[in-house]
Amino acid sequence: MIGFVFNSLLLGFGLAMDAFSVSLANGLNEPRMRLRKMLYIAGTFGLFQGLMPILGWFFVRKAAERFTAFEKYIPWIALILLLFIGGKMLIEGILHKEGEGEPVRLTPAALLIQGIATSIDALSVGFTIADYGFVRALAAAFIIAAVTLAVCMAGLKLGKRFGMKLAGKANILGGVILIGIGVEIFVTGIGK
Repeated sequence: MIGFVFNSLLLGFGLAMDAFSVSLANGLNEPRMRLRKMLYIAGTFGLFQGLMPILGWFFVRKAAERFTAFEKYIPWIALILLLFIGGKMLIEGILHKEGEGEPVRLTPAALLIQGIATSIDALSVGFTIADYGFVRALAAAFIIAAVTLAVCMAGLKLGKRFGMKLAGKANILGGVILIGIGVEIFVTGIGK
């Protein structure tokens, strides 16, 4: 049991790194973000990071050959989604003139795209937990979600702290971070 929890915690930390970086970018972009919104953002990332392994587990159990065919597209999907969001932030940051008001806030649609983009690689975790029963797979997914929530809250707090110091450049930095994450997911995924 201890080994299961420890492995799930490690898996959660590993999977949460992309979401941490995106949370950092979101905090940079909105340094005055309230706790409620931070919990909403971190909770969204946690939900997706917990949901994707269960979906992967289900696909492995029920439709392994179909998922295997889809797996090669995961890096492409993450790259396209994060390039889109990061590029948009980068352009807004470059076009933003000093003293032009508040930075662009994260919309629910953009958060949904971020949640999918940063967690889509967690589908493959379904392969590693395929031998678990449903309750054990659900417990692993819950641990992954909880770890992601905590890690993303830390990323948001760090981003907010440095966002106040970087003010006008936060969008540019956030966009560059998201594009970098997309490229990293793509390069890592293609190399498998």
